[in-house]
Amino acid sequence: MQIGTYKLKNNLIVAPMAGVTDRPFRQLCKRLGAGMAVSEMVTSNSLLYGSAKTRRRANHEGEVEPISVQIAGADPKMMAEAARYNVDNGAQIIDINMGCPAKKICNVLAGSALLRDESLVTRILEAVVKAVPEVPVTLKTRLGWDKANRSIALVARIAEQSGIQALAIHGRTRACMYHGDAQYDLIAEVKSRAGIPIIANGDINTPEKAKQVLEQTGADAIMIGRAAQGRPWIFREMDYFLKTGMRLPQPEVAEIHDVLRDHLQDLYAFYGEETGVRVARKHISWYTKGLVGSANFRHMMNQLPTVETQLQAVNDFFGQLRAQHDRLHYEEELDEWELAA
Repeated sequence: MQIGTYKLKNNLIVAPMAGVTDRPFRQLCKRLGAGMAVSEMVTSNSLLYGSAKTRRRANHEGEVEPISVQIAGADPKMMAEAARYNVDNGAQIIDINMGCPAKKICNVLAGSALLRDESLVTRILEAVVKAVPEVPVTLKTRLGWDKANRSIALVARIAEQSGIQALAIHGRTRACMYHGDAQYDLIAEVKSRAGIPIIANGDINTPEKAKQVLEQTGADAIMIGRAAQGRPWIFREMDYFLKTGMRLPQPEVAEIHDVLRDHLQDLYAFYGEETGVRVARKHISWYTKGLVGSANFRHMMNQLPTVETQLQAVNDFFGQLRAQHDRLHYEEELDEWELAA
């Protein structure tokens, strides 16, 4: 898999997720097998460039290449300026968000709302590509606005003609949000006609599903989002399965404890202690979902106010698990949807 001049180590990509794919999470997923990770979206509103949140999102210090930054907005000029700003701050790939279904994004005619205006799509793509000729520009989108308006074939053609160098497609329309099953037939159709790499996205939550989607769509790569929350080792599991046809064993409790502790330390360092503790809570919840005794633990965790108490609680919880089991043991079998939720 190659985007521009960047040859990825495999065809497994971390999807951009607001509030999730910060630098600590991207680095962790890359360390555990992902070939690339796309940042959470950065607004194109130049008035926000000076905010602490925007500066933090533009912080790529020590990040493993390639550094892909997603931008969102509806004004071609502002999107071009946002692309230039992020390249000047270390971005090596610019990704354009035309897939986010959230109301607060669509209400300002950004994200997947852009799929209702092909002319505006063209103007945005051309403006961004022209603004940063030295780096590849990619696009993430959906099948269309709704089932009656599945415009992905047209959008893919516009993207390729505008100079987009890779296209990620989530197998749902905006109206579907995240309900129902992702549909891969249109992704396969787009791939059969495309002259650029196509990345399939949506409901890819097991190594077997990764293989199925790659074979069904003919896609060059797959993009994994919610299934990696609390399970960043899913990338090495998928990579191993795609290469060998065999499953890796469940990770040992001791390793997951170490992965989580390292992740938490990175979060505290990146956000500062107060914000870091708040951000860490959702990650701890994802790591422990379904594990024996985790319901009471997660409730208690949300009450802890400091780094010290949070770390101690994590150490105590995993210490108890390690005394009982070598590998992760769930109170009840999680189905595929729960693993992706």
